[in-house]
Amino acid sequence: MIGKMLGNRYDILQKLGGGGMAIVYKGRDTFLNRYVTIKVLRPEFTSDEDFIKSFKREAMAVASLSHPNIVNIHDVGQEDNIHYLVMEYIQGDNLKNIIRKNERLTPEHAVRIAVQVCEALEHAHENHIVHRDVKPHNILIADDGRAKLTDFGIAMEATASTITRTDTIMGSVHYLSPEQARGEIPTTQSDIYAVGILLYEMLTGKQPYSGDSPIAVAIKHIQETPQPVDEVNNAVPAELAAVVMRAMEKKSKDRYKSAGEMARFLELALEDTGQATMVIPVNEVVAWAESGAANKKDSVKTPRKTGELTRRVWVLVTVVVMLGFLTGGLYGLYNFMNVEPLKVPEVVGKTKEQATKDLVALGLTVSYNEDYDKEEKGIVIRQSIGPEDAAVKPPREVILTISKGPEMREVPNLYNVTEYEADYRLNEAGLKLARPPVEIYHDQVVKGNVVLQSPAPGEQVPKGTEVKISISKGPEPKKQKVPDLTRNTLDEARAILADLNLVLNEDDIKQEFAPGFLEGQIISQTPIPDTEVEEGSVVSVVLNNGLGPIERKAKVKISDEIPDDGKNHMVEIIVEDAQGSKVQYANSHTAGDKIEENITYLGSGVVKVYIDKELIWEENLK
Repeated sequence: MIGKMLGNRYDILQKLGGGGMAIVYKGRDTFLNRYVTIKVLRPEFTSDEDFIKSFKREAMAVASLSHPNIVNIHDVGQEDNIHYLVMEYIQGDNLKNIIRKNERLTPEHAVRIAVQVCEALEHAHENHIVHRDVKPHNILIADDGRAKLTDFGIAMEATASTITRTDTIMGSVHYLSPEQARGEIPTTQSDIYAVGILLYEMLTGKQPYSGDSPIAVAIKHIQETPQPVDEVNNAVPAELAAVVMRAMEKKSKDRYKSAGEMARFLELALEDTGQATMVIPVNEVVAWAESGAANKKDSVKTPRKTGELTRRVWVLVTVVVMLGFLTGGLYGLYNFMNVEPLKVPEVVGKTKEQATKDLVALGLTVSYNEDYDKEEKGIVIRQSIGPEDAAVKPPREVILTISKGPEMREVPNLYNVTEYEADYRLNEAGLKLARPPVEIYHDQVVKGNVVLQSPAPGEQVPKGTEVKISISKGPEPKKQKVPDLTRNTLDEARAILADLNLVLNEDDIKQEFAPGFLEGQIISQTPIPDTEVEEGSVVSVVLNNGLGPIERKAKVKISDEIPDDGKNHMVEIIVEDAQGSKVQYANSHTAGDKIEENITYLGSGVVKVYIDKELIWEENLK
């Protein structure tokens, strides 16, 4: 499928993965010039109407939804018995792989993802769609941290009229609700149960139920209660653990009423884990109030006339006070009406003391707020009324916001974590990841993980500071010198290069004619011989496509060259031609032996005569 164009529009680039029903590819929309995800129904199912209906159901289900946490569907089509869906491409990884890489997620990280999944499900449920297969494999985490719910392949409308098969359990068994395991109709509560399982796995690094077979796992969903999540991981707050366990209740009525409600409880669980809310029963409050009233009644022993006198005194005091307020108010109103309005001057940038002095001198009243800011501590950063506002009359109040200085945050330790995890940790700390990261070779840190960071871990820096990181490219490749492949065949070249951890470029083998070379022999190469390159580098070659030189014959004569010492001597005749170097004669002789040997060579070459491995003479062959 790689390289195939679907619908005269979608170019398939690479395989991303696959499930039981479909294979997923990365593609490019040539009309809009953007990357897309292309989901293709497996060939073995193209004649199965049930699978085709399920495939089309996914398109219909997602097409009716529009939510930032649900993967959008762009197109659906069929070509040459190929059924495919075109969806939004997410640059990132699925949640299952993220859990595997990190073993477990922090409570904050897990809640952040689960809330987004709940909000996606809330939207689907509002549109009467039950997902039925919520699991980490079907949740994509984009590089910016956004969670995207995908794979609505077995989703269905949440109405009994759409159910035609209740005897078959659909969904992944480790995330299956008890009612699904019993073969009952799944509801929105079934998806909430799956989110509970999902949270359990994110927080502990393992699934709550496991078994030797799918049936064994399904039975555990129905009968067993898992170990509380905060016992498996004591870093999980009790409030969050309670949310997880409620979502995993056996009876659907005991779970949250909606995915939206669960999202709110998740947010509250991390909002305040130190102070629980005290609930006092209403009847206790009423009893306490009545008891207090009774005690007060019993304590009153003043005669009636004394009570009446007291009331009269209070009335008189009230009248006097009211007259005083009225008189003072009239006086103040008179003064206010005769005060000239004035423009409040600009005091932003001044010290708190200087700004206060300037405003008080004008008869204005000053009050203060404090806030973090890049300005140094004690400097006015905002004022409630300024020179651009209408004139006011003293003693009008002006509220000044005073800088507390930059809000300082501690830089987290990012060593040996993924770029995604580094970005998340910095966001949690109120800091930013400087992009793009520097890439360097490192022997100890695996490729893709953080090697260095600046500022260093533990430093206090202003909120919003960018932290620079260096990402490992893995161990630095060793260097090798490119061998001379001239006159070798492709098979010989592969073997020579493999011994040096180099690779033959199989996709770009050119052919040209060169006299003096056999057909199929290498006549040139890139890089040239003795060039120093990294291990794993690719070497391209050019082959001779001509018939090569014709075979020729010559006669070699040896007579007086053998030493006269009474000993045997090894005589060798070696021919170098288009085929390389070859021994054409080798035998033992004594002085006085006459040797005449016919040799063959291709095109041209050189003949060399050796006695006891010492070159005696050589001659060019034409």
